[in-house]
Amino acid sequence: MGTVIFDLDGTLADTSGDLIAAANHCFRDMGLGDLLDPAGDALTAFHGGRAMLTLGLTRAGHADVAGQVGRYYPVLLQAYGDAIDVHTRLYPGAMEAVAALQAAGYRVGICTNKPEALADTLLRRLGVRDSFAALVGADTLPVRKPDPAPLAEAVSRAGGDMRRACLIGDTDTDRQTARAAGVPSVLVTFGPSGDAVLALKPEAHIGHYDELAGVVAGLFGPA
Repeated sequence: MGTVIFDLDGTLADTSGDLIAAANHCFRDMGLGDLLDPAGDALTAFHGGRAMLTLGLTRAGHADVAGQVGRYYPVLLQAYGDAIDVHTRLYPGAMEAVAALQAAGYRVGICTNKPEALADTLLRRLGVRDSFAALVGADTLPVRKPDPAPLAEAVSRAGGDMRRACLIGDTDTDRQTARAAGVPSVLVTFGPSGDAVLALKPEAHIGHYDELAGVVAGLFGPA
């Protein structure tokens, strides 16, 4: 039986608006105002809280970027958790694609670099947690993506086999994770990176979720 593991931020859902709002909350608390733009900085949002804090503080010319990132990362997580689903939306066709994969016999799960509790909260707020047989977050194991161990754990928790698994993602982190695990990656081009992800040479790519079931079948054949 094949197993399809999804990244969350920038792959299943556009979470950038709420992530950037949490970062800007931190910057306002520092007296710096809103340093990140929800549209222009969406790609950085998908690389996580520390990346957003680093970008904003560097942009502001702060004298102690690393120190402030360390101090404010917990503040960012709290602010994000308090307003986790204000702007976040599932990408068009995402859950229909998940349902189609399940109907075809595939197992599905999530492997994300979002802390597991926050990922679980978001998925429940969006009403889709029960659609995934596994959820592995940034802190589920001692390591996170691009280490392949979280992906392998997600496949295992979903009841699958790494010999018939793939990772759906949107960034170089996902590409590196899949490569390290020895499984195919499918990168989406509808995120902020657009067609630039093609330079990462994934085994496959999709521009809309209605393409996914056919792409997965092409990688593995019947589930």
